[in-house]
Amino acid sequence: MTYPAKMLLILVDETDTWNELPLYEAIVRRLVRLELAGATVQAGIMGFGSHHRVHRKRLFGVSDDRPIVISVIDTEDKIRAAAIEIRTMVKEGLVAISNVEVLTADA
Repeated sequence: MTYPAKMLLILVDETDTWNELPLYEAIVRRLVRLELAGATVQAGIMGFGSHHRVHRKRLFGVSDDRPIVISVIDTEDKIRAAAIEIRTMVKEGLVAISNVEVLTADA
């Protein structure tokens, strides 16, 4: 079974914070409270944002502020409601919504 859904994509820096927590952790905790279907946090190997400063993993795995990607897929209503709250938390970064077609899901 397939069905249309929305994906919330949030791009932040590893060192961004929210009330003394890493921002990505604060966002995931907020998404849990909002009862979204799930979220995945990934640390990027390399990237750059609006300031055009390259972020990358350095020698011996030490980072100079890796890019972090949080992705969430759920119904349009839940994604849009979550985006409103998450946008207030992200001072620098990107919050985007896109269409997705779900091909598999937990039963």
